[in-house]
Amino acid sequence: MRQVLREITLKTSGAGLYEFSREAHAFVASAEMETGLFTAFCRHTSASLVIQENADPDVQRDLAAFFRRLVPDGDPLFVHTMEGPDDMPAHVKSALTQSSLVVPIAQGSLVLGTWQGLYLFEHRHAPHARKIVLHVMGA
Repeated sequence: MRQVLREITLKTSGAGLYEFSREAHAFVASAEMETGLFTAFCRHTSASLVIQENADPDVQRDLAAFFRRLVPDGDPLFVHTMEGPDDMPAHVKSALTQSSLVVPIAQGSLVLGTWQGLYLFEHRHAPHARKIVLHVMGA
């Protein structure tokens, strides 16, 4: 059993979904493993990871719109506003989604569905450089 680890940085331009499937596929290919598990881990508490449809960009827009409605900026419920009105809502959105994803590897490739893509879900309005740790384990 072998393991390979790499960290990538995704630059965001504000809230929304940023696909990193291409980077994940390239990483898995470079690891040269036939069978195993791929894990992606987001090193932030105001951004998260999701697997979503990558064929129609309306899916990403609609998902972001839903989360804006579900957890609005500036909600008076929140006390933690140290970095602005989108601060605590970003943490809640992150808690409702995932900080890591696991995808099987078979025949040297990620076993994703036809329309599935890997996304960083940026919950803050300001641009950020987000760190994602990619890990594969297998043979």
